[in-house]
Amino acid sequence: MSNALTDMFRIKELRRKIIITLLLLAASRIGTVIPIPGINPTVLRAYFLSQSSSTTIGITEYLNFFSGGAFSNFSLFMLGVMPYISMQIILQLLMLIIPSLKKLSQDPSGRKKIQRYNRYGTIIICLIESYVVTIYARSIPNVLTISLTEFTFIALLSVTTGTMLLIWLGEKITQFGVGNGISLLIFAGIVARIPTGLNTLIRGVAAGTYNPVLIVVLFLMFIVVITLVVFEEEGQRKIPVDYAKRVVGRKMYGAQSTYIPFKINPSGVIPVIFASAILSFPLQIASSLGARVPWLQKVADALNPQGALYLSIYTLLIISFAFFYTQVSLNPQEMAKNIRENGGTVRGVRPGKDSLGRDFLEVYLSKVLNRIVLPGALFLAFIALIPTLVQIIFGFPQSVAMLFGGTSMMILVGVDLEMMRQIEAEMKTHHFDGIFDPKRKKKAKNL
Repeated sequence: MSNALTDMFRIKELRRKIIITLLLLAASRIGTVIPIPGINPTVLRAYFLSQSSSTTIGITEYLNFFSGGAFSNFSLFMLGVMPYISMQIILQLLMLIIPSLKKLSQDPSGRKKIQRYNRYGTIIICLIESYVVTIYARSIPNVLTISLTEFTFIALLSVTTGTMLLIWLGEKITQFGVGNGISLLIFAGIVARIPTGLNTLIRGVAAGTYNPVLIVVLFLMFIVVITLVVFEEEGQRKIPVDYAKRVVGRKMYGAQSTYIPFKINPSGVIPVIFASAILSFPLQIASSLGARVPWLQKVADALNPQGALYLSIYTLLIISFAFFYTQVSLNPQEMAKNIRENGGTVRGVRPGKDSLGRDFLEVYLSKVLNRIVLPGALFLAFIALIPTLVQIIFGFPQSVAMLFGGTSMMILVGVDLEMMRQIEAEMKTHHFDGIFDPKRKKKAKNL
């Protein structure tokens, strides 16, 4: 029987990409356990254990979620890739405000400049956040082994360098490996923390803290969530497009029919990651500086990840980013223009413009996209809120709720499906059956 795993490693180029991806991901995990010079790891670990019921530890667990546990270790990679994602969001918003910046992004040479701006902006955000980390470290008794001035300089340098190194690893994974490097780094961080979450559940059941029946209900619920996420990721609306006969050079191409696949959730997990990045930045600053600045402490309390204000803002950001990213990545105006230029028509949509000067095809595509994206965005927001609901209803610790919650499942399933599609395309290029190929199932059944 043909085996997908065996077939993947038969292809030399694909095998090399997979090995490079695994090695770079392993290197990224090493940096999460190397503490900043000047930090006493033993004192730091004891402090977090003693403060396990405080609000600060909840915020720490939240920041740990996207850094793969690096934040609580005060490691070189403690900021993760969130500064990079935050800067990407800022640039995307600036493109809507500044037309020259948008025009620059559409030019091949201009994209390199945008990428450069992105890196410079990331360094600035890293310097701000790493300075906040030094203030946070001051509040922990006896955690510093060097003077405050020395630690501040070393922390600014090491944490900023660590984040830029992590981003470089992600770019190399994208360039030489399989999948999107930045997404895979977040994926690896979540996977690395799953054993710890399972261990917490097992110890809780053994100590009588958690009811075993609730644990079973929790896992069944997450199986349902994974199933729904897969259906939502794979679901699509097909817009039929007919192309007339046309002459290209000396050849005549006959009429053909195809379709435009509109996914229910075109943006995938990006809105969840973007919304989390936007909220984590002020949350980290407010929680770290709250002891010295009273009004920032009020902000930190208001932005408690379990609070109504935080959940409301989080939901609105996810829905907004879902619409925003869809309009940027699937521009109805550009799609309508490309269809017209290639002699295509959409069934049921007449050519021309309405009384307001709007193109009929553009209006139709925009309407279809908005109708699809709205339920997809609402479903995405609901899935993202599951960890908090689990924590409130069942009383599970935040570390467990976030690891086995909807956001984790969305990222794990979304990144995994995207990586599998890339592997499938590579296998089909080399004339192997794809991982999702129905022929494989038929062969297995015949055998």
